Amino acid sequence: MGSSYGATEKATIRKSALQTHIKTVLRDWRLLFILAVVAAPILLIGLWLVFDVTVGIALLILGIALLAFSAEKAVKHSISIASALRMSPLMIGLVIVSLGTDFPEITNSIVSSALGHGDINVGDSLGSVLTQMTLILGLLPFFGRGFRVKRDEITVMGACEALALIATISMVEKGYISWMNAVFLVASWPMLMLITRNVMKKPDVAVASHTGQRLSYHLGVAILGFMGVAVGSFIVIESVITMSAVLGVSEYFISFFVVAIGTSLPELVVDLTAVRKKQYEIAIGDAIGSCLVDAGFSIGIGPLFFAPIKVTGRLAETTGLYALLGSIVVISMLALREKLDKKAGLLFLVLYLLSYATLYA
Repeated sequence: MGSSYGATEKATIRKSALQTHIKTVLRDWRLLFILAVVAAPILLIGLWLVFDVTVGIALLILGIALLAFSAEKAVKHSISIASALRMSPLMIGLVIVSLGTDFPEITNSIVSSALGHGDINVGDSLGSVLTQMTLILGLLPFFGRGFRVKRDEITVMGACEALALIATISMVEKGYISWMNAVFLVASWPMLMLITRNVMKKPDVAVASHTGQRLSYHLGVAILGFMGVAVGSFIVIESVITMSAVLGVSEYFISFFVVAIGTSLPELVVDLTAVRKKQYEIAIGDAIGSCLVDAGFSIGIGPLFFAPIKVTGRLAETTGLYALLGSIVVISMLALREKLDKKAGLLFLVLYLLSYATLYA
């Protein structure tokens, strides 16, 4: 009797659970039906209305992703080549890695100048200076680790970067970059590199390379990486032009605040990797060296072939001066404290966030 009653009770419970499950499924299906009939058409209409913006954003994401991936590969194998040639860690970071991670900005400069969009060139390069000096350096102690720096190295590299920025600001504030301006900006980079190397007089202690791959392999992959960066740069520029036209937002602001973050991703990836491998001189050399390239060489290389190019002088002057101010604060903090820790990183991040106040300047 008891056994029969227990079986009946279990059957009732199972039946009730089944009914509840069926009701839940039906409710879910009704929800899906409503979404399909009502929400999907609204979504399609919305996508149709903002088709150009959607395409622009998609192209921007695709281009930045291709830039970051290609630059990371190119730089990684360039480091292997430099190591095989017995270059010191600081010079690898300051010259080889900084040029490699700045290849997106360099390519953007050439392509945007060829297409007659000087604001994309100057906005991306000056935005990258600010992003790398504040945002990238600020993130390193939080996602990597803190490390000590040498006052003389920071002072010399920082002074050269500030001089390059001052020269650039004095040229772009008039609203265009001439061919002679471009020659000076491009030629200033190797001269400043020579000054930096001679002043510091650091002995060449090479970084050991344990990849086990031939030099020709690293060279081939690096070339393919740089080709990918070139393609990604073209996609990014086309997306900025599209979004600027549709949204009515200045190409300069999109380049300074959005594209600059994307083209600075290689620095973030490479510098974090270097910090985690305790190659601190490569990291700091790349971070400041990339700013030195952006402040002069990458802005001038496009107009060198397609001068003159027009820029929005007032915007370039305002944002450039803020990038200069941020650079001076960062260099002073690092030189005085001789270390990059979370306290300094937090200050650098605040400096970057305050840059958005230039939108209202």
